[in-house]
Amino acid sequence: MATARSYSDACGMAHALDLVGQRWAMHVVRELLLGPKRYSDLRADLPGISTNMLSDRLSELEGSGLVRRRQLPRPSAAWVYELTEYGADLEPIITTLGRWGARSPSHRPDLPLSATAFVLSLRTNFDVTRATGLSASYGLRVSDLDLYARLEDGAFTVEPGTAPTPDATLAGMHDVLAGLIYDGRNFDDAVRGCEVSVSGDTEAARRFLTLFTLPDKVAPTPPTTSGRGPAPHD
Repeated sequence: MATARSYSDACGMAHALDLVGQRWAMHVVRELLLGPKRYSDLRADLPGISTNMLSDRLSELEGSGLVRRRQLPRPSAAWVYELTEYGADLEPIITTLGRWGARSPSHRPDLPLSATAFVLSLRTNFDVTRATGLSASYGLRVSDLDLYARLEDGAFTVEPGTAPTPDATLAGMHDVLAGLIYDGRNFDDAVRGCEVSVSGDTEAARRFLTLFTLPDKVAPTPPTTSGRGPAPHD
C-alpha cells in the first residue's frame, strides 16, 4: 500500500518514493535495521516525531509490506515492530544515501544522532584501506546496545549480540564514541574521564577507532551573480 499521495509514475524510483518518501518513513526503517523495537522505543529514538506521525508511518509501512508487528514470546509478551525481508533490503540504500548526504557542505554532524544511526555509520564509513592485513573481534556496548564487531581480511561486520572472545571491548554512550571516531576526541582523556571503558587489548581498541572515515565534502556552489529572478525557460 503506497501512501495517499502518489507520483503516479511508472518509474521504480518514483514508486519507491511513494512507499518511503513520506516524512520520517526512512527514519523509522533506519531505526529497525538492527532488530525489532517497541513503539515506545521508536518514540524515544526519534524524539522529533509526534505520536500521530509515528503511528501513521508505521501503519503505512505495514501496509506496504516493509514492516510487520508481532508479539514476543512470554514472559515478555510485548508487541514489537520489525522489518520484513523486503524492508531490510533498504539498508544499502540508506547507508549509501547517508554517505552521500555527509558529503554536503551544509551537513551538520553536531546535531543529535541515535544509537542505531551511529552503529549504521560504522557499517557505512568503514575504510578498507585502514584495515589491510588486520583480523580482530570486538565487543561493543553502545549506549544500551550490545554488539559484536568482526574484522577479517578487510571485511567488517557489526551485529547485535555478545562477542564470545573479543580482542577488546569498548563501552560508552554513542555520542562519545562518535566523537572519538569522527571528531578527533582524545581517547586517553575519555578513558580517564570514565566516559569510555576498555577491557582486553587497549591498543586493539585504539586501532578500532581509526577504521572509519567520513567522505570529503563537496565544494560549496558559489552564488550566482546574474540576478535573483527564476531560471529562464526555453
